[in-house]
Amino acid sequence: MLQHLSIKNYALIEESTIHFPEGYIVITGETGAGKSILLGALGLVLGNRADSDALFDKTKKCVVEAVFDVSNLQLEELFTTHDIDFEKETCIRREINADGKSRAFVNDTPVTLAVLKELSERLIDVHSQHQTLMLNQHAFQFKLIDAFAQLKQQLINYAEDFSKYQSVKKQLNELKAKEAQLKKEQDFLQFQLDELEQFSPKEEELETLEKESEVLENAESIKQQLTTITELINGDHENVISKLNLLKPILTQLSRYGENYNELNKRFSEVYIELKDIASESSALCDDVTADPERLQIINERLDSYNRLLKKHNAANEKELIALWKDMGEKISIIQSFDDDVERLEKDMNVLQKKLLTQAKTLSDQRKKIIPEIEKSVSSMLEQLSMPNAKFKIELKEKTELGVLGKDEINFLFSANKGSEFKDIEKVASGGELSRLMLCIKSLAAQKTALPVIIFDEIDTGVSGDVADKIGTILQAMGTNRQVISITHLPQIASKGTSHLFVYKEDHSTKTISKIKQLQNEERILEIAKMLSSGKPGEAAINNAKELLQLK
Repeated sequence: MLQHLSIKNYALIEESTIHFPEGYIVITGETGAGKSILLGALGLVLGNRADSDALFDKTKKCVVEAVFDVSNLQLEELFTTHDIDFEKETCIRREINADGKSRAFVNDTPVTLAVLKELSERLIDVHSQHQTLMLNQHAFQFKLIDAFAQLKQQLINYAEDFSKYQSVKKQLNELKAKEAQLKKEQDFLQFQLDELEQFSPKEEELETLEKESEVLENAESIKQQLTTITELINGDHENVISKLNLLKPILTQLSRYGENYNELNKRFSEVYIELKDIASESSALCDDVTADPERLQIINERLDSYNRLLKKHNAANEKELIALWKDMGEKISIIQSFDDDVERLEKDMNVLQKKLLTQAKTLSDQRKKIIPEIEKSVSSMLEQLSMPNAKFKIELKEKTELGVLGKDEINFLFSANKGSEFKDIEKVASGGELSRLMLCIKSLAAQKTALPVIIFDEIDTGVSGDVADKIGTILQAMGTNRQVISITHLPQIASKGTSHLFVYKEDHSTKTISKIKQLQNEERILEIAKMLSSGKPGEAAINNAKELLQLK
């Protein structure tokens, strides 16, 4: 239950703390006194959108704090899921800065608005005047029936399977779209792949071919240069080696006269050996160099093919060309495997669809089973609220496609008068009739849900007199096993409350502020009397108020 609500710097409320007892609580006050402000502040801690325009003092932040007793609501798992400390008395706080930025906390742990809304949906149900329109919304209608039919776990199971079904269906559609696109390109892609496979490019081949081509194109020149090197170093005529042979004995003789000369002789020996090796290797290389026009033609043709393919595929080198070749092969492989993948996904989808159809039928059967009970209960309560000829009907039809809630299509129908046809609620029900119908539905739904707090904002719209008294009796009965808060302008409804809160305005020199207080005994009698009269309440109004309050 809601224990207390603390409001600072919100709208016309400078600072106020409201304590909420158990049972049926009524809130009254003149139009514009601030009752809607109270709901607006409560809405902030329930996750509604924040607006800096609502700040009482634009230079200070707004803080709204609500404390709930959650000891019997089995919320421990929800708190653990979102890493929030669980407290039996849970404090929800919302802060709005002057720039409009807001922060939310649960037991001093920062949370997102999504978490705040998820938690608040388990704590409180606020019925505002415009919410009566929800009677026409299919999501609300399903929520009501499914609560009566106690389908919570079945819907969770169905939702999980439906999510898998949707995922597989999406994959299948994407695969088919991709398959259709690739198959348009398949012939051209296969031609390009065949061309690359036939050519079969290799990494670092281009540079090797270019070097070999250059050698073959200059074979005669290279051979002549290598021969010259060999002849100059170690030829039959005058050469470098013969000259060096003249130096050998001289340097050998010198080496006897000291380390320096010996070192010089060693260096000479190394040079001598190196030159003989160069002459030998030049001779060998010369023998390897052969002019081969046929080989040169083959290499140049492959180089031409390389250049053509690189240009065709806009590739910088053979590495990129090989990557394209591999990618084409993968695309062709994917196209060829599409049929298998499509068949596999279709099989998975059919299995899930069959399972969902079975679950959907179970959901539909359970709904159909509970509908007569709901129709009878609502019609019976409407009769209690002075609508003896009103009838309520729930129409359930089968859709062609599976949906998030099964295969049912739902519609709430209403007939206000004897002999009238059943029609959509919005087409036949007046404001007062809608209010009474919504109260009946909320009252019945409350028996099936664990919501500890229900707030009604002027559920009495369009009614008065005896009907108002009966509405008050229903609200009072609801308050016996949960906290019910009703904002009302009718004395018949206000008098049924076990507690009475009064919202009023105070004018100060520079500003007007809203305040709220709990009325006691004489104060409450006077407030009910004011609601019964058009001016200052007289003795008759006072006595009437006492009678409504069942006081002597």
